[in-house]
Amino acid sequence: MKRDDDAAPVAPTGVDTEKPSAARIYDWFLGGTHNWAVDREFARALEKQWRWVKPGARHNREFMNRVVRAALNAGIRQFIDLGSGVPTAGNVHEIVQEELEPGDTAKVVYVDYEPVAVAHAELILERHEATDWAGIIQADMRRPKDVLRHPETLRLIDFDQPVCLMMMAVLHFAGPHDDPPALVATYRNALAPGSWLGLSHMSFGGQTGQDADGLHWMVEQYRKTSNPVWMRDREEIEPLFGDWPLLEPGVVHLPDWRPVRELRRDEEGARPFAWCGVAVHP
Repeated sequence: MKRDDDAAPVAPTGVDTEKPSAARIYDWFLGGTHNWAVDREFARALEKQWRWVKPGARHNREFMNRVVRAALNAGIRQFIDLGSGVPTAGNVHEIVQEELEPGDTAKVVYVDYEPVAVAHAELILERHEATDWAGIIQADMRRPKDVLRHPETLRLIDFDQPVCLMMMAVLHFAGPHDDPPALVATYRNALAPGSWLGLSHMSFGGQTGQDADGLHWMVEQYRKTSNPVWMRDREEIEPLFGDWPLLEPGVVHLPDWRPVRELRRDEEGARPFAWCGVAVHP
């Protein structure tokens, strides 16, 4: 049953529900339930300026879901999700629970640097009784050593075995000064052969006109905050996979990576504004 749009979920202790949270705003875009009126108000304001923000978020989540299912089908049982936000509305541990047969096991590590996201995630994982095989750490993905050496990561992940590392719509928070190619290479170098890297990234996609102007407006708003964003196009994104071979169909727009449904007309316009791909450690 769909909840009332003004209904309030239970807030984790100490979490401020009077200020909008980026993680909860994204949760609303995805149709999740871990958001408050202040988050929905902010999200609707963004949507008025750029109409494709909600379908774009859903395309990104659907891509992630397809990557998780494909990795499970390939035998991978370990997942690290960088910049995970609030793990609801079809996130990794939920897909794992849906797909695995009884008796089969997998491990999931969520990573987010926002305390609000971490607090919500801890509550969700406890309610789902998943804390023995899934956890979240508060860390900045731009500091890979903090992620890879965190006690919770080491509790759950065996780096001698393949890992599916996911960087879903998070690298646009890494600026030129963060050296994204070197950053991603550090993560790749920590993974065993057979590991996967799934990556998506927002882009202007070579577009012009009203839709592109709206996205430019969003970027400018983020540039005024502590979380500025940088758009990149395909020629900047493809090298992030290094020398790892790309799985078919290569680097494509989000809805075009192994689609399982056709897009509706009211969401087609979001297609050009992000790129994605999955590569395998040879």
